[in-house]
Amino acid sequence: MKKLFQGTTVRTAARGAAVAGLTLALGATATAAVAAAPAAVPPGLSCHTGKHAVDDYTGYALCKNNGSATQTFWVHLVCGWSPDVDGEHVTLSPGQSGQSTAHCAGLGSGIGEIHVRP
Repeated sequence: MKKLFQGTTVRTAARGAAVAGLTLALGATATAAVAAAPAAVPPGLSCHTGKHAVDDYTGYALCKNNGSATQTFWVHLVCGWSPDVDGEHVTLSPGQSGQSTAHCAGLGSGIGEIHVRP
């Protein structure tokens, strides 16, 4: 094995470059996922979605029922490296507002997308 620097081999240098490249690639993927647009809101609901102000792993959907019939919705979080999660189901009568929240596992990359599901 050829020595590059004192105690460093060609194999060690190549391994370090590969790890650095993979880290950059994964970081770019996670950043791109966060920028993805949320899915369409179900008809009859007007919703605002977002991440908790101090916790990037907690997301919410705050919705108002603008329709003439009772509706149920929940928030769905795409959690990157961790399994996706759904929030509690919230049922709203016409004119009512409510919020559904969910939390991604802490060992993942955080919230990539937030959707409202009927």
